[in-house]
Amino acid sequence: MNSTPQPLSRRGALLAGTAALAGGLGLAGRTDAAVRNPERARSPLASLTPPQRAGQCVIHSYPGLTPPARLMDAIRQGRTAGVIFFGENIKGLSQIEGVIQEMKEANASAPVTAPLLLMTDQEGGLVRRLPGEPVLSAKEVGASANPEGQAEFTGSGAGMNLAGVGMNVNLAPVLDVYRAAGDFTDQYKRSYSKDQEAVGTCGSAFITAQQDAGVAATAKHFPGLGPASANQNTDLGPVTLTTSASTLRSIDEAPYRAAISAGTKLVMLSWAVYRALDADRPAGLSPTIVGELRNQLGFRGVTVTDALEAGALRAYGSTAKRAVLAATAGMDLILCSSRDAAQGDEAVTALSDALMAGTLDGTAFDAGAERVNALRGSLS
Repeated sequence: MNSTPQPLSRRGALLAGTAALAGGLGLAGRTDAAVRNPERARSPLASLTPPQRAGQCVIHSYPGLTPPARLMDAIRQGRTAGVIFFGENIKGLSQIEGVIQEMKEANASAPVTAPLLLMTDQEGGLVRRLPGEPVLSAKEVGASANPEGQAEFTGSGAGMNLAGVGMNVNLAPVLDVYRAAGDFTDQYKRSYSKDQEAVGTCGSAFITAQQDAGVAATAKHFPGLGPASANQNTDLGPVTLTTSASTLRSIDEAPYRAAISAGTKLVMLSWAVYRALDADRPAGLSPTIVGELRNQLGFRGVTVTDALEAGALRAYGSTAKRAVLAATAGMDLILCSSRDAAQGDEAVTALSDALMAGTLDGTAFDAGAERVNALRGSLS
């Protein structure tokens, strides 16, 4: 038997790993941006054009199986931080691996050469974009004989599955603490438990195992959609939750404290309004709630919005307006997931215009972009 290790392809590593489970920032091409903006001369973003600078905080999407030229141009020109993939983009593992390789090749000529953020929702159960692991839903994991062990298993499976096709971010796990059978989170089996400590334990195990496989985890949806009733769906319309601040902090935020201790690299904020924390704005548009995550829970990673096209934001105008409001609130990544590359471009243009006009705080924006690029630099 030859004892010399043989190199494995990504696909081979995925298959081998599944079998085992079952048994920075690079910048080029300076422009006059630093001259036009002398206060940014020391920033690593200073050599970027305004649209490139704005694009460091935008995630694009696209329809169908073939990325449009518009999206590939945005990648080559450095006007996007990455791409989110949906079921309609994926015919099979080989097909999506080929698409991702094309994106990586396009990114090689961009002014920012750090890896793109290539992400999907691979929670397990009903919410999976790729075939394969994790097969179990969060609820099934939580109800198993060994919830923590099963959560570790599913996290490893998710990580190896995504890494096997070249993705490096999973918009999972869900850390919502559901309240009643059949409520918003429970009806899709997306919650581990009614008990916040059990959710924290399972979520942390999933996060650690997935990130050990090289795929960044995203804890969602802060500060928690567990109190939402069956018909309170932020994808479809505005949702207001009247849960007390003390309950939100002791129950709903508790799993995030565990996730942050486990090193989750991203946190997604919800689009619900939490009257006890900020009666006026959804969490992802609220500097107060972003501040709670940063200052009270101590999160230092990347914040990401939920889908910018969500029905919960219908009162907040166009993609352009929503993007600027989210960035103003302190969101690092703007998720443009309508399966239309033009949506991402609209967000980039709006952020670029706001930065040039001074209506968006450039120092705060660049701090978020630097967090995003640090994340990109840590991935492959």
